[in-house]
Amino acid sequence: MANLFPRKANRVFPLLLVGVGLIATGIVSGLWYYFTPKYTRVGYAPTQPIAFDHALHVTQLGLDCRYCHQNVERSANSTIPTTQTCMACHLQVKADSPKLAALRESWQSGQPVRWVRVHKAPDFVFFNHSAHVNRGISCAHCHGAVNHMPVLTHDQPQSMLWCLDCHRDPAAKIRPLDKVYDLDWRAESPEAQREMGEKLVKAWGVQPPVTCAGCHR
Repeated sequence: MANLFPRKANRVFPLLLVGVGLIATGIVSGLWYYFTPKYTRVGYAPTQPIAFDHALHVTQLGLDCRYCHQNVERSANSTIPTTQTCMACHLQVKADSPKLAALRESWQSGQPVRWVRVHKAPDFVFFNHSAHVNRGISCAHCHGAVNHMPVLTHDQPQSMLWCLDCHRDPAAKIRPLDKVYDLDWRAESPEAQREMGEKLVKAWGVQPPVTCAGCHR
């Protein structure tokens, strides 16, 4: 009796197994790589070359966000403080602390401290810090209570839907300009926030974009 399938059909099953194995490996690798806290974001708190304590510097010592993040009111990007900014204090304060060895090495070598980035918008997203803080959106809305974080942690999802929720209803988040950098400030009640927010949105002509072109340029 003649064979129903040609001899080369014998190779189909092994090739199928190999293909399934490669696909499964790709899926597992993708999940392993992209579903780590670095990519799911919330809770990501990498170890930094210097254990910088925001709670100490902001809440206890009273440093304003803008002392370190100097361009946040004028630029799309918020700068990471340079070694020179840090050493303006630490030439005198804790100058010999072993915790600041990497800072002193940077100061002597002229090479920047290799901070591990915690917050980063995707390359296909346009985000302007100055447009937000100059219209009453506090650092705390996007970054959480940084002033109480001994270790900087990715606090909010910063997903597209999360951004759109705010763009569709800015009155729920907007606050007076003199409260933008007061990370502990809250309106007295949700009703007070709504009343104040709607007044500020109208007074400032706030119209956040909700179309694709607003953020994907």
